[in-house]
Amino acid sequence: MVWWLWLVAGFAIGIIEVLVPGYIFLGFAVGALAVGVLLWSGLLAVGLSAQLAIFALVSLVAWFVLRAAFPGQRGAVKRWERDIND
Repeated sequence: MVWWLWLVAGFAIGIIEVLVPGYIFLGFAVGALAVGVLLWSGLLAVGLSAQLAIFALVSLVAWFVLRAAFPGQRGAVKRWERDIND
């Protein structure tokens, strides 16, 4: 009955992502929610160490996918090369 802890952790990390900008915690939220859903559905019946490994792998993949989906969100400042009045 650990699945609900993973889901609560995923939603809590998602709330932290809303408060802290930059798509840093969103990969972790996706990983925790994925592990929670897999445990809830019965597709995953492994120990805690394997759950943590799956969480880390899914979080890493989700982080890379999000970085590819939102490439301009890296904190870069837009530089204007010409003025509108020129």
